[in-house]
Order: sequence, then C-alpha cells, then structure tokens
Amino acid sequence: MSSIVYFSDMRTKRGASLPEKLERLCKELAVLKNIRKGELVAITLHFGERGNTGFIRPLFIRRIVDLIKLAGGKPFLTDANTLYRGDRSNAVDHMNVAMEHGFSYATVNAPIIIADGLRGKDYVEAPVNGKYFKKVKISSAAYHADSLISVAHVKGHMLFGFGGALKNIGMGLGARSGKQMMHADLKPEIVAKKCVGCGLCVKWCPTGSLSLFEPQGREKPLSALNPSTCIGCGECVVTCPSEAIKISWSGAPQSVQEKTVEFAWAIAKEKTGKIGAINFLTNISPDCDCMSHTDASIVPDIGMLASDDIVAIDRASIDLINQQTALLNTAVPESKLGHADKFAAIHGIDWTPQFTYAEQVGLGSAKYDLRKI
Repeated sequence: MSSIVYFSDMRTKRGASLPEKLERLCKELAVLKNIRKGELVAITLHFGERGNTGFIRPLFIRRIVDLIKLAGGKPFLTDANTLYRGDRSNAVDHMNVAMEHGFSYATVNAPIIIADGLRGKDYVEAPVNGKYFKKVKISSAAYHADSLISVAHVKGHMLFGFGGALKNIGMGLGARSGKQMMHADLKPEIVAKKCVGCGLCVKWCPTGSLSLFEPQGREKPLSALNPSTCIGCGECVVTCPSEAIKISWSGAPQSVQEKTVEFAWAIAKEKTGKIGAINFLTNISPDCDCMSHTDASIVPDIGMLASDDIVAIDRASIDLINQQTALLNTAVPESKLGHADKFAAIHGIDWTPQFTYAEQVGLGSAKYDLRKI
C-alpha cells in the first residue's frame, strides 16, 4: 500500500516563497492536525557541527514552530548528543553550537532541549524485540514528547549511503550509549603508508582507542588502534585527512542501518498518528552534517517533502535525487556523473537494507504516491 508524500519544488514567486510553500506542506501532515492543546511537540533536527553550513536555516524551523503553536501545541527543538568528541558531545557545547548557527528563542520562537541531557545519560530503555535488540536507549525528551516531527536535511553518509528521516530519528535520537550500540560492528584499520601522524584521529576517538607512536625508521609518528576498546563509530575514518584509516565494510553498513531502524521503530511505536517528517532536498552534500565542513552539492537543489510515513519520504527523497544529473567538480567522480545512484557513486554503499527492514517491522512503506503542492 502506497503512502502519500507531498512535494514542493524550489520555484518561487510573489505569494509563494519557500517558507510559504513549506507551510502548505506542513498543513497536509496528520501529525499537525492531531495536536491537542498543551501537548509537547518535539522538532528533531541537526543543528550542524561547528564549521558546517549544510544545516536547515532557522527561518524555516520558525514557520514549523508557529504552525504547532497555532494548533495549540508546545514545540521544542531537540537533538541528542554525539558519540564522537566534537562540539556537540554534551548539552552545553551542543546548545552553544546551535546558537552560533542561529537557533535561538528569538529566531525560532521555541526553546532548545538536548534530548539525552547534560552528558548524554538521560534516556529510556524502550522495548523493540527486534533482530538485534530487545531494548534500545532512546533520549528521554524525544521519547516522552507527545508528538514528534523530524526535519531532516537529506545528504550523503558513509554508512547509510544517505541520511534522511530514518537516520534523523533513529541515530539522531539514540542516546550516546545508544549510538554506540548502533555502531558496534565497525572496526577500522590503519594504512601505515598513508598515515601522516597528524593525530586528528586520536583527538576525535570517543574511547581513546587510537594513539600515536614513533616506529623505528620512520620520520613521522604512526597511528595505532586498540581493537579491544574500539566501538566502531567510524569517526576516525571521516576525520583522517590522508585517508589512512579504512573500515572493513563486510556486513557493517547493513547491520548499522537495520539497528538504526530498530531505534526509529521504538520511537514511532509510541507515537502512532503523532509522528511525521519533513525532508529538505537542498544543498545535497556528500557527507553528514556532523562533519566540520560542507562540501559542494552533488546535484541541484530539488525542493521539500512532507509525509506522515518516515519510510516513504526517504524513499521519495533518494528517488528524486537519483533522477538528477550530477554536477561537475563535486564529490561524484567525473567518470561516474551518469551513475544512476549518486551516493553509491561516492560511497559505494547499498542504502536499501534500511528500507527493507523498516517495511519488515511495520515502520512504514517504501511505496509512495508523490503529490505536488
């Protein structure tokens, strides 16, 4: 059975600006229509890592906030702390970055509540009884909210192929220790001939599993990994400037995607008729907004989507992206500009397991009816 996904392109005119078109999309969401007076409504989004510019602009979030308030709800912006040692691994630093990026009460008309508390330890063990977990650690603020709206910037990702609503809810709202549960299958390897001994991997490793040493006969230090303490988060891989750290991908992307689906499933089960998603297909960068930079968009801006089915909206998003022609001078190799799967051309990752498993557990449908607003 197909789910409805509403779509608005990037064309604008007087009386139909992008914020106004976003309002029209939002008004189609059942989650917005089902809000009762006084309900607490979580808007989950990525505030962007410091140095990143791909996050969704606060002026769009303000429109969503105002619609929720008009419906009688009490909205708040939220995201959980990161597993890696970036600028969002605790609530204080996380909120400081959010404010630097323009997310303040003055701009969005709603408070920010970091979903898993001061140090990422505020969570609920929610039952799922899935393939991987019996219980998962969901950030308390998201779990206890009456309604939830995911607002996702769709972009590439080294494990998921791409990230949209499923990743925004599942990985994004897993508590810090929950994120470790999802990442545990990955183990990196050091490519000695590429390592320049800069130490960035050591700085960003959340468990101290990486260190530098000076091997005999080598001018520069070399990174070393302690596999017994490594949790496989993959942060060192995306941090290394010389591509000296690689991951054995055998089985890992599929299991991480499916584990993330179980986290999203645990949240959605508690919010039947009370969960929805908005995806922005703009500034479609090759990597996650967790990166401290934003690479050039791999395809032109496409538009915005809204749906009450978080599986359908992601499938519609990837299909719309893959219908575009890749841009020159981007992360898409020039030899693969005509590749049918844009993110596979960059990361070589199969992104379909998340859809297969999400349908299997009843989280939503990958079949959709795209309706233009």
